[in-house]
Formats: sequence, C-alpha cells, structure tokens
Amino acid sequence: MKTVLITGASSGIGRATALRLAREGHHVVLGARREDRLTALAKEIHDAGGTADVHRLDVTDRADVAAFADSAVEAHGRLDAFVANAGVMPLSRLDSLHVEEWDRMIDVNVRGLLHGIAAVLPHFRRQGAGHFLTIASTGAHEVVPTAAVYCGTKYAARAITEGLRLEADPGIRVTTISPGVTESELADSITEPGAQEAMRSYRAVTLPADAIAAAVAYAIGQPEGVDVNEVIVRPTTQR
Repeated sequence: MKTVLITGASSGIGRATALRLAREGHHVVLGARREDRLTALAKEIHDAGGTADVHRLDVTDRADVAAFADSAVEAHGRLDAFVANAGVMPLSRLDSLHVEEWDRMIDVNVRGLLHGIAAVLPHFRRQGAGHFLTIASTGAHEVVPTAAVYCGTKYAARAITEGLRLEADPGIRVTTISPGVTESELADSITEPGAQEAMRSYRAVTLPADAIAAAVAYAIGQPEGVDVNEVIVRPTTQR
C-alpha cells in the first residue's frame, strides 16, 4: 500500500483517481477547497473498504500545501506519491482582457504545481524515493484559439515537471500525464460567450475521468526502477 496525495480531488480526474487508487489498495489523502465533497468522497471510499484522509486545501497557498504534505507524513510515516491535479480553465480570447482569469490560471496551474514540488521534494529526498505526477493537458503540446493563457500554463507545467525529472535523485520518479478532452467541471468556469460555445462543440465527445485515473494507476504501479515519464490520453476522435 502506498500513501498518495491528490490535489483537486473533489471532482473530475482527481476524484476518479482517488477512487481507483483506493480500490487498488492505496491510502489516498484528498485535498481540495470543497471540503464537503471530499468528506462525501472519503465516505464512499471507506464504504467500499478503502482508506482516505480529508484535507481542505488551497494550492495557491504555499503554507497550506506544505501542511498537506507534512501532515500526511506525520500520520503515515512516509509519502509515496503526489498527484498534482488541481487546475482551472476559464478560456477566453486575449483581446477580451480577462486579466483576473489569466492570473487565476497562473496561480493555480503554475504556482500551485510549484508549491506541490516545494512541499514534497524534501520528503522524497529524505526517503530516497517518491513519485511526483503532474496532470497537464494536451494543451501542453498545442495552442488553440481562446486557450493561449491556459495552454501557456500547461506548457509551463510540462516544462517544470520535466525539469524536476532531470534534476531529481534517481530514486524519485516523475510523470507528466496529458489528458485530452475529459469529463470534468473545468469548462464550467468559462465566462466568455464565444469560448463557451466553442467548448460545447469541442467537448461533444469526452473521455471518462477514470481513463486518466487508469494512466495514473499504471504509472504508480510500475516496479522500482521503471519511470513512466510522459503519457498522452485522448479520445479517438480528438485530433
């Protein structure tokens, strides 16, 4: 059994990952802002025979993320994996000047990732082992209209995670998983009408969130010495 921390665990990919990893016998530590949803998810996991802890978490708060990791180590003795999944996606054209939404994407998608690295890397180095997994996006590989800032944050997430892989001690594994169009609440934050309409047609076919959870479980489940560095998972219809 591994102790796995998951950010953004209250919905979508984070929730699906928690359910799958718990079914596979891992202990999951659930982090997100919506504590009521985390509590309900933890009950679902416990009722199915798994184990889970709940931690209200704001990834934009560095001290909060540090406490998230530290409390897990204090409770369970070690930290085996950290799934940096929290993200936001309020798409808009640049000329709409939704600057506050740009800032929010940078704060959550980039600073939140860096806060996760800062929180867990000392534990991994002390242990001589650990696994950091970033949930990026196919937006880390291409740019589309209305998604310039979002894609920019995901390019950054992919680059930062690759830098971590190159710099990390050999016992530390690092994985970037880039989902294509997947069931989630990400599109609910889009306020620009044009981007909303484009996203409705773009998301006509979506992967179930468990398809990405399966990729996380695959990477975590590899034997010692095997590091799955990058995985891209798309619907067959996505080009």
